[in-house]
Amino acid sequence: MTTHHLTHADPSRRRRGRGRVSAPLALGAAAALLLAACGGAGGGGGGGETDAEFNEGESSIVNPSDQTGGTLRYAVSSDFDSPDPGNTYYAFSWNFSRYYARTLLTYTGAPGEEGTELQPDLAEAMPEADEDFTEWTVRIKPGLTYEDGSEITAQDVKYAIARSNFGAQALPNGPKYFQDLLADSEDYEGPYASEGEPLAGFDGIETPDDHTLVFHLDRSFAEFPYVLIQPQTAPVPPEADRGERYQSRVVSSGPYKFDGEYRPGVSLDLVRNDQWDASTDPTRAALPDRIEVELGVDQNEIDQRLVNGELDVDLAGTGVGPAMKGTLITDENERDSVDNPQSSTLRYVNINTVLEPLDDPACRQAIMYAADRDALQRAWGGDIGGDIATQIMPGALPGADPSINPYPSEDNAGDLDMARQKLEECGEPDGFSTSVGARSDRPADVSTAEALQQALARVGIEVRIRQYPSDTYTNTQAGSPSFVHENDLGLTVYGWAPDWPSGYGFMSKILDGDAIQDAGNANVSELDDDQINAWFDEVVTVEDPDERASIYTQIDQRAMEQAAILPAVFERTVLYRPPNLTNAYYHVGYSMYDYMALGTTRN
Repeated sequence: MTTHHLTHADPSRRRRGRGRVSAPLALGAAAALLLAACGGAGGGGGGGETDAEFNEGESSIVNPSDQTGGTLRYAVSSDFDSPDPGNTYYAFSWNFSRYYARTLLTYTGAPGEEGTELQPDLAEAMPEADEDFTEWTVRIKPGLTYEDGSEITAQDVKYAIARSNFGAQALPNGPKYFQDLLADSEDYEGPYASEGEPLAGFDGIETPDDHTLVFHLDRSFAEFPYVLIQPQTAPVPPEADRGERYQSRVVSSGPYKFDGEYRPGVSLDLVRNDQWDASTDPTRAALPDRIEVELGVDQNEIDQRLVNGELDVDLAGTGVGPAMKGTLITDENERDSVDNPQSSTLRYVNINTVLEPLDDPACRQAIMYAADRDALQRAWGGDIGGDIATQIMPGALPGADPSINPYPSEDNAGDLDMARQKLEECGEPDGFSTSVGARSDRPADVSTAEALQQALARVGIEVRIRQYPSDTYTNTQAGSPSFVHENDLGLTVYGWAPDWPSGYGFMSKILDGDAIQDAGNANVSELDDDQINAWFDEVVTVEDPDERASIYTQIDQRAMEQAAILPAVFERTVLYRPPNLTNAYYHVGYSMYDYMALGTTRN
């Protein structure tokens, strides 16, 4: 999830069942496998972290309090890809947008593995599925309103999904699961193609009344409820929509609304929405009176201001930068204000499979063998920054196999003899040159690029480092195949957290050939392997979770053999919680603090 699907599934696979079952379903089974938490017990008393311990927020709520009021202050070194819930793929944006955008379902607000379980948000109950999981019915709560007091309807949710997934003018940044999964929608050109009836021809979702949605899928998909947590299901009143310009002033369905307009690169401020009904919303405490976000602040400045009490939260959720990590962990005065959870985020380098000479698997494998994994871990802060990864799926996901390691080396420093052998095989015995892309405002990304540059130079592979801003990186640079090709970005530093806790929710957008798209592309390696594609098509029809897990293992193994992704670390973040921050805990569904729980004791 920082981070898309353009083609439709094969219509020949469509089938429609008639039986109906209730479906809180096997969601708990998948959820229970994500990140068993560990850490201290208890928490502070609401006025400062008097008895908090190091890493306590991984498994419990630190400084619990129901105190309302005050201003919660965020900052981020980049910007939103978009604050429009229908046009975002950054994990921090999915987390933050919940302040003003309610979705059909949501994660449970709790530390530990409970945080991956689903519960209704706009919906009045969990979805109901037919017997083969091709039809899902969701009923939304009556009486919900926008910030102007007008009613939220099922048609508004349908419209929101249409604008973000369908047509040539569909919003570019978010995932396209609905486009891939919904039946009877291949010819629908999106709401912007028709002025009179924007939803005419969009038959994949029925709205038999103002409070009911029926999703018709083109194939069995037992994990579909996880798709319904996505911000693309946040309702949009059609008369307010302005396409990509809607981000300037999103119409709120949540406890906060925009205070003025979003100012790209500068700020976004929120104030209370007096039309929000707390009795309908079990997941949002809405404690602060005001929320302020500063955009484009240098990471080192953010870190220093957090420690100095001038900020409350680093919006990016990826933790303090390298300069501050070691200081906080070793400083006894600050250590108890730090959490160092193992996240479900993989930090890695895409290896493009289309650009020459990387279109030859042996040249890609040369990179895998030459990489210094120990240096890559150091780029992320050593042991406190992450655990060395040799496979793609994080260890807590069903089917993850830590024994996958096709490119072993002594002390994780690289096998240069095997790298040179692979260069011979691909006809580049003296090496070759390419570029590596990295986000300029993320120091660990740049350090990763530098570590890889130095490692590959040992076998004659010359790497030029190209730096780009975070807010455009996943859409305009790394996420644009044409840009990648024009600028010879054979390598790109990247990070990925699961869209939901399964192999499909983690790997499909970065490894499935059908996920490649012209903009906002997350399959940056452009891997289009027939066997992997077939496994992704097959696994969504399998009801047995153990069988699905075994297929995910095979996908991981083959993708590693294809050398499309160079894993660096399974990230450990170093998160700092100022003493005035209340209800701080690490939410595994978002791989950062749960922003909906936070409050402040500072007026």
